[in-house]
Amino acid sequence: MRRRSIRLKEYDYASAGAYFVTVCADSRQTLFEDPVLREIMERTWYSQEEGFPGVVLDCFCIMPNHIHFIVWLNPVGAPLAGARKENAATRAGASPAPSVGAPLAGAHRENAATRAGASPAPTLAEVVGAFKSIVATEWLKWLRQHAPHRSGRVWQRNYYERVIRNEDELGSIREYIHVNPLKWELDRENPRRLTSREYARQWGWLEGG
Repeated sequence: MRRRSIRLKEYDYASAGAYFVTVCADSRQTLFEDPVLREIMERTWYSQEEGFPGVVLDCFCIMPNHIHFIVWLNPVGAPLAGARKENAATRAGASPAPSVGAPLAGAHRENAATRAGASPAPTLAEVVGAFKSIVATEWLKWLRQHAPHRSGRVWQRNYYERVIRNEDELGSIREYIHVNPLKWELDRENPRRLTSREYARQWGWLEGG
């Protein structure tokens, strides 16, 4: 089953704010169970802030055939009212999410960086595209050296994104990313998934259900 895209036609995906993103493996294969590929993905994810100064990373999760993450573009301005600083990353012992927030859906692209003459923040598509490209390139390089018989295809062509609109939604999505690996048997992307009305009722809005 394909995830339903909720991309907003008139929304500026370079706007300051937080975004929830899901990217699937090629043909929904469980490619991400490979420890080498997982290591490449993790290393690439945590280097994104170096490649994109206007990007701040939040939660990140690798599932057997897809990944989830929250990314902030150009997080300047007032903190997200009451947003919890604890998230999946802090519970795992990593660095906490930034205490600075950003206006959510509909925020104007102009910000402190652009007013100062710096380069504008990247669009969400540029961030996702760079991540996918680097991972695919590094994986193909490793395969050529160690397993040339294997296919180097990694990603499904498109991705699923959601503009995070408020504090409650941010907290819920962080929780979903944190618990998702524990609920793989119920995940919509699992080809052998078990059905659960309770799970669908709680998380179907994030899985396209």
